[in-house]
Amino acid sequence: MSISRQNLTIVVVTLKSQKIIDQCLKSIDQDIPIIVVENSNNQEFKNKLETKYQNLKCILANSNIGMGAGNNIGIREAKTDFVLILNPDVVLERNALEEIFLASSQLSNFSIIAPLEIKYPNYNISKNKFLKNVNKNLPFEVNHVDGFAMLLNKNKLKEDVFFDENIFLYLENNDLCQRVINKGGSIFIVPKAKINHLAAKTVDDKFSEEVEFSRNWHWIWSKFYYNKKHFGFLKALKECFPSYFSSILKFTFYFLINNKIKKKIYFNRISGFFNALLGKSSWYRPNLED
Repeated sequence: MSISRQNLTIVVVTLKSQKIIDQCLKSIDQDIPIIVVENSNNQEFKNKLETKYQNLKCILANSNIGMGAGNNIGIREAKTDFVLILNPDVVLERNALEEIFLASSQLSNFSIIAPLEIKYPNYNISKNKFLKNVNKNLPFEVNHVDGFAMLLNKNKLKEDVFFDENIFLYLENNDLCQRVINKGGSIFIVPKAKINHLAAKTVDDKFSEEVEFSRNWHWIWSKFYYNKKHFGFLKALKECFPSYFSSILKFTFYFLINNKIKKKIYFNRISGFFNALLGKSSWYRPNLED
């Protein structure tokens, strides 16, 4: 089944994204429905978006529930067969959607399709399985795509294969892609469909320190959780322990020179590792109060 404007919904999860989201929304055709899931109770933000964009519905999650859980709300709300997940700091290049529509008509079977980020690869290819078959001018099969732009085929992805809500931030897209591959599904990059990811601009810059603290905590937590879930405890330990050990050394150094920011960053890495090691939830949340 090919993708068209009539069977596509775009889902964008936001949090303190007022300064960036318009660039994303303006790059989307006005005849395609958009669902914005705002991870707060910001009624003013909701009202402004729904007034400005007639094809947009904004759902308030009422709290910071994370990217995966927010995306799940949007996916379940969408009435179409296909859902394009976008971060609010992603801008579609001209004809990106048309290229995806064309590629979908040429593919007999797919679970996930993603456009190509113009600055750096937003995908991972298994050298053993796919490298020899890649033609960079045509849609090509990959193992994983980055979560800031990925189109889901809901006919192939049943509800149990949506985003794992145990993951608050980082690798929720890898987890979804890994489960798709494990179930025999297929994932494609469409190289002629281009996007521009502004990178790390989702949340207002004034919260940059809090966001950095959160990223460091969740990156190592999610890395341990993901590897343990798919490849076992020993693999998770092997992948994460070097970063944990390095973080102890760096924390000690920055503690001694009283660099509060760096000290907090590496303390959070240590904390994230220990919480994942002990099977604790991804509980850490940044302080984003104005």
